[in-house]
Amino acid sequence: MGIFSNQLLNVIEWNESRDDILFWKWHNDEIKKGSKLIIRPGQDAIFLNGGRIEGIFEDEGSYDIETQIIPFLSTLKGFKFGFNSGMRAEVLFINTKEHLVKWGTKNAINIPAQGLPGGMPIRAFGVLSVKIADYQVLIDKLAGVKNQYTVEDVKERIVSELDQLLMSWIAKEGHDMFNLQADARSIAKGIQEELDMDLLKIGISCTDFNIESFSYPEEVAKMQEKAAAQSMVGDVNKYTQMAMADSMGQGNNAGGNMAANMMNMQMGMMMGQQMMNQMNNANAGAQNAAPAGNGAIPKFCPNCGTPTNGNKFCGNCGTQLG
Repeated sequence: MGIFSNQLLNVIEWNESRDDILFWKWHNDEIKKGSKLIIRPGQDAIFLNGGRIEGIFEDEGSYDIETQIIPFLSTLKGFKFGFNSGMRAEVLFINTKEHLVKWGTKNAINIPAQGLPGGMPIRAFGVLSVKIADYQVLIDKLAGVKNQYTVEDVKERIVSELDQLLMSWIAKEGHDMFNLQADARSIAKGIQEELDMDLLKIGISCTDFNIESFSYPEEVAKMQEKAAAQSMVGDVNKYTQMAMADSMGQGNNAGGNMAANMMNMQMGMMMGQQMMNQMNNANAGAQNAAPAGNGAIPKFCPNCGTPTNGNKFCGNCGTQLG
């Protein structure tokens, strides 16, 4: 473990490299004359006697118990080491760093949605940060019954209430059930405030909370992809204009080539559409105006366009029609 008390020198230290431990309690039968306290970077040391804080030491370094520690302890400063006697006390080492906790919903939570009687099943994932905030509350609520407290312990406490918090804040801040990521920041802010209030009850603060992603059922995800594809096709003109602008700035690189290809494809589509329109117009003209002399009377005079009404001569210009 790397956490020890040297029985010969009676060294009080937390020689621990694990960053997932928030606090660890050193306790021994007695602290004797000549003992040393060692505080490393990112640590505070709290002397306890009967669950009461006697003194808090925050600066890293090595301290002599008799000359540097005892004179500053509240009720033990009058203690005199006897020849073979010792002082009974506990030392609580605090990890003062912020700790990252990865979280995720254990099961899908059903968010009420119109048209879905059972609600929309959604999962969420992210990270949060916690830090010890109130030493006395921590001692009263945790250190009195536990020798150490880890990130995993914090995670278990948070996950137990996270589902209800997500449901509550999605209902308050979620404007589009199919695009909750757009409201992730405001949803996360509300959750952080409530988690912070709850964790402060055990002396810990939630300093940050982030939602990295929302996960939808596979059927809904496919519908979202299809809708996105349709939206892109429907706005192909705008996409082509953007590609043309990119090609001007990127020259002959891959991005410029792709933009040029898109522009050429669009121009080809436009030319094809124009040719199709011309062919349709020509066919319509052929149907409306048959050549004179073949025995068929056209519906409109080929000379002036006046309706023929089945007559062999145009009533307007006199042109022979059949």
